Amino acid sequence: MMAGRREGPLMKSGGGGGVGSRIAVAIGIGILCGCVFAILFPSGFFASPAAISPANTSIKSRQVNSSPCESPERLNMLKSELASLTEKNAELKKQVRELSSKIQLAEQGKDQAQKQFLTLGTLHKAGPFGTVKGLRTNPSVLPDESVNPGLAMILEKVAVRKELIVALANSKVREMLEVWFASIKRVGIPNYIVVALDDETENFCKSKDVPVYRRPPDENVDSIGKQGSNHAVSGLKFHILREFLQLGYSVLLSDIDIVYLQNPFDHLYRDSDVESMSDGHNNMTAYGFNDVFDEKSMGWARYAHTMRIWVYNSGFFFIRPTIPAIELLDRVAYRLSHEPKSWDQAVFNEELFYPSHPGYEGLHAAKRTMDIYLFMNSKVLFKTVRKDAQLRKLKPVIIHVNYHPDKLPRMKAIVEFYVNEKQNALDPFPDGSDW
Repeated sequence: MMAGRREGPLMKSGGGGGVGSRIAVAIGIGILCGCVFAILFPSGFFASPAAISPANTSIKSRQVNSSPCESPERLNMLKSELASLTEKNAELKKQVRELSSKIQLAEQGKDQAQKQFLTLGTLHKAGPFGTVKGLRTNPSVLPDESVNPGLAMILEKVAVRKELIVALANSKVREMLEVWFASIKRVGIPNYIVVALDDETENFCKSKDVPVYRRPPDENVDSIGKQGSNHAVSGLKFHILREFLQLGYSVLLSDIDIVYLQNPFDHLYRDSDVESMSDGHNNMTAYGFNDVFDEKSMGWARYAHTMRIWVYNSGFFFIRPTIPAIELLDRVAYRLSHEPKSWDQAVFNEELFYPSHPGYEGLHAAKRTMDIYLFMNSKVLFKTVRKDAQLRKLKPVIIHVNYHPDKLPRMKAIVEFYVNEKQNALDPFPDGSDW
């Protein structure tokens, strides 16, 4: 009996331990289920549909899609698309830079649109060695008839393909003027005009059926035309020529101490802003040569190489209606009006040839030297050609009596020799002048 009582409490104690462990297991299961439900239903069992937002769905979707099991093909495709977009972005940035550059250039010179035309064009890669050629011809300006409507009407009738010969003259050179336009008529050149600087010259040209233009009254121009020297009249032509170019016409500017033997328009290249006859008397002096300067005090470096060319003749040149050509006229006219003692031919060449340097910006104009045996000066004729049996057979396009003061008799002798074929017509004249 005693033994039975002792075992009772032991059995109760063992039963209490089993109940406690079951309670602990139940609590653990409850906590585990709570965690699972918390994960699966973060908004609770009774959350509204709005609580399950697209953003949450997107997050879950990205979590699923960003699994480490992403296919290599998909990754490669994405990399390819990224590279393509990067390349397109770089190209767009390049186009933006180019457009910005064009806008900047346009803003810098809105009045020089024609001058910037080629600069703003499509960029090109350089071709193979030996095939690269720079642009030779500047574009013509847009004609502006408002500059001089009266002259525009005259030129429309006289010019051929927007080109014509222009000469300035006053009554002091009437005899030479007559030899001049007689030679033009003989050759059959229709596109020429005389800018009359006084009433007498205008009336004389009309009486001889010579195209003439009398400028509107201008005190400065009229005073030079009536009383000015040859040099003063020569300087005036740069101012007058500007209107011809603004109207869109190419001009073959001609002094009147010139005899025409062929039509000069058949022998022009038209690839430059200015084509001019040369004062050079052979190929070297006319077209350029390497002249070596010797300075003994420099010792080993005593020899200095220089490039030389004899000047262009400002009494006979072809000038196209381009921005650089008009700028040349403006520069020369300005200097002649502010430097009374300057010579128009010297200024003409300085502006054409002086390069840009500190404190000075050179003229960016294309130029061409005419053939000295076609567009011949009187030094070439009297010093060389008339003494050479082969050269005497050549027929020049024009001969300019620029080297000799006895202009009229030499002009008449040239007509006798080349037109009337009088073989000794040039013999009486010396190579140079008598003074």
